[in-house]
Amino acid sequence: MFNPQFQKLGDILLHENILTESKLNEALERQNTTKEKLGKILVQMGAVTEDQLVTTFASQLGHKPVYEEELMRVDVSIVKTLSEDFAMENLVLVMAKTATTVMVAMEDPEDLATIDAVEGNTSLKVEVLVAGQSALEAALEFHYGKIRQSGQVDAALSKLEVFVGDEDDGDLVNLTQDSISDDEAPYVKLVNIILQEAIKERATDIHVEPQPHEIAVRLRIDGVLQKVMNPPSSSLNGITTRIKILSNMDIAERRLMQDGRFSIKMGEKEIDVRVSILPTIYGEKIVMRLLDKTSFSMDLTTLGFPKHQYIPFKRWIAQPYGMIIISGPTGSGKSTTLYASLKEIKSEGTNITTVEDPVEYQLSGINQVQVREKIGLTFGSTIRAILRQDPDILLIGEIRDEETADIAIKFALTGHLVFSTVHANDAPSTITRLIDIGIPPFLVGSSVNLVMAQRLVRTICKHCKAEYVPTVEDFDRINMPEEHRKKTYYKGKGCIHCRQTGYRGRTGIFEILELRQDIRKLVFENKNQEIIREKAIENGMQTLRDSGVQKLVAGITTFDEILRSTVEDF
Repeated sequence: MFNPQFQKLGDILLHENILTESKLNEALERQNTTKEKLGKILVQMGAVTEDQLVTTFASQLGHKPVYEEELMRVDVSIVKTLSEDFAMENLVLVMAKTATTVMVAMEDPEDLATIDAVEGNTSLKVEVLVAGQSALEAALEFHYGKIRQSGQVDAALSKLEVFVGDEDDGDLVNLTQDSISDDEAPYVKLVNIILQEAIKERATDIHVEPQPHEIAVRLRIDGVLQKVMNPPSSSLNGITTRIKILSNMDIAERRLMQDGRFSIKMGEKEIDVRVSILPTIYGEKIVMRLLDKTSFSMDLTTLGFPKHQYIPFKRWIAQPYGMIIISGPTGSGKSTTLYASLKEIKSEGTNITTVEDPVEYQLSGINQVQVREKIGLTFGSTIRAILRQDPDILLIGEIRDEETADIAIKFALTGHLVFSTVHANDAPSTITRLIDIGIPPFLVGSSVNLVMAQRLVRTICKHCKAEYVPTVEDFDRINMPEEHRKKTYYKGKGCIHCRQTGYRGRTGIFEILELRQDIRKLVFENKNQEIIREKAIENGMQTLRDSGVQKLVAGITTFDEILRSTVEDF
């Protein structure tokens, strides 16, 4: 009977049909030269995976294996049993602890010096699990990173001084520049930590939400909110006051909504922060939107267009006049698509002007105007002024009322190319949305060339991407065609690179409605969106759900993302 505990590592891998004899011999030859461990060489060669090596090594030594997914789920309070310096230096992670024993994950369970040191530090008996090197490194960085962050918050809050005002004012925190410097003020440090974490994690929004007993700080990363810290509720007034000072708001007003803005400079990078404060029953909720204004690196080829949608979209944005409308909810990437389109068509021979609120990115060679409603610089008044500036192409940040829509459409009918956005659910409903705003159907049908609805779906993290077999329910939930049910599908296991979500980055899915003659006729006749949709699909329009399924089949995203971002086509 084959007993792995009495065999060499290579022989076990051969017996389990994990490794071929030729690969083993190649690895042994390398070992004679490098003197490295055989397992490490085999992983470097790609002959075995780290998980396969861990399983085999554990069976050889009679220990239990543990893998990255489980390493990442350990409670941070348990991990803190060992200091970061010791854990990092010796590559050891505490998994569990009782009154008499401590369970640790190690790469080499026969490292007696480290085991003795753990016993000395904890005064507990050590039980060892076998883990892979890269999995341990990722888990240690993840957990101790969270511990460091928690420590920074605690340190920032350790010297709080709250000054109680009268009954109407409540607790006021003295954070004026005259009394406390930025380096000394704990709330200043705490707000800086929140902003730094958001920028590091590529967040687009920061939510500071008061709860009955604590504050929830959440970041919107790749379109989904993720909690990052929970400061005590006693720190809410200090955080709010600091952000109000930065945003030039009224720090004494706590009963009404307020809006403001400030900028963060990091080297050559400038990030514009838009702040909204809303009074709730537990205190003021703060939402900050982060916009990196200094650079725009995207172009049409990197947005996620498949070839059959990229070609018609590029053709329509190159037309000399008419309207191109991008629709979708807030955060669906509409502005990014518009900027990429302008980048594609700009030239020295064209005068391109934009009217935006806010200007999200700065583009060279394009005239960008920031709307300022408070001083009368509205979309309508700005567009009228631009008409006297001899423009060729106009980008209007959003069509939100009849006045803006009317000017934009008339602009498109007089030999200009107009780009804009509308909040709508899909491409056909964008047409009816314009009509609902008050634009006559004949003007909509005559001016609009193309409507594109879009959504952003999260892409599978390339660092932890792994094959998996979907269930019948997964296929049925999205009405997957039979021919796609036998393909290979993937999802992310979760790792340090993706904050254990299994996703990193986003890509677009699109629904392109070209207003050719038969569609224009339906618009002229003021037909409802369902009739327009049916005709568009008959003409070859791919719906948002179908576009998402295409990304799913290509191994770019997951079933859950498609269900989250699209509705079923009825």
